[in-house]
Amino acid sequence: MRFDLHIHSCLSPCGSLEMSPCEIAAKARERGIQGIAITDHNSARNAPAFKECCERIGISALFGLEVTSAEEVHMLSIFDTVEQSLSMTEWVYGGLIERVNKPEVFGDQPVVTADNEIIEMEWRMLGLPTAHTVYEIGEKTHALGGLFIACHIDRPYSSVFSQLGVLSGEEGFDAMELSRTANLDQWYEKISGYAVIRSSDSHHIDDIGLAWTEAGLKEFSVAELKRVFLEKSTSISPQITSF
Repeated sequence: MRFDLHIHSCLSPCGSLEMSPCEIAAKARERGIQGIAITDHNSARNAPAFKECCERIGISALFGLEVTSAEEVHMLSIFDTVEQSLSMTEWVYGGLIERVNKPEVFGDQPVVTADNEIIEMEWRMLGLPTAHTVYEIGEKTHALGGLFIACHIDRPYSSVFSQLGVLSGEEGFDAMELSRTANLDQWYEKISGYAVIRSSDSHHIDDIGLAWTEAGLKEFSVAELKRVFLEKSTSISPQITSF
């Protein structure tokens, strides 16, 4: 199965407004992706619409969010159900400063239906770091039954290596994610103890399908992903060196 666990919907302040849940699902299916997750910054409030869209279009879905830790590390929390992702969202919100978003500065954050109707504009500034540490986020993700993945570890900002320098091995990561431009060979020594995925980290509709991971999954589920991560049996799309 070919899958992408890191796609932003219009809820993310940095995401394009064209990134509605149904547009994402349709484009992913068109481009040969068989399983997807939307992972907006610090929130999964578009997960209910995303679930409905994926069921309509006929593509497998998981539900998650990209959480920013107190150390300003970006991490994916991936779940089987909408309810789990919303429970994680509620906990993450408890660690966010209650600062009102300024959409004209930071971007719009619409919560939408599967029919692209805006329910409301999320008022919290979702792009801020939470008060929760890397360890706390990992523990909460696992307690809720999810997968905990370090995002775009090759980047010089907002990654575990840029922010922490080295890993203790006790952070609880289930896998390491490379960005679409990363060279796996350059990172192999640092992450050889972990499963590796590559994701598109799509913010615009045409980003979808540029990067992906493949594995022999019996179904698109947390349990099956955990199995292939433990086996280190994933393969990733080629590095993109130009756009």
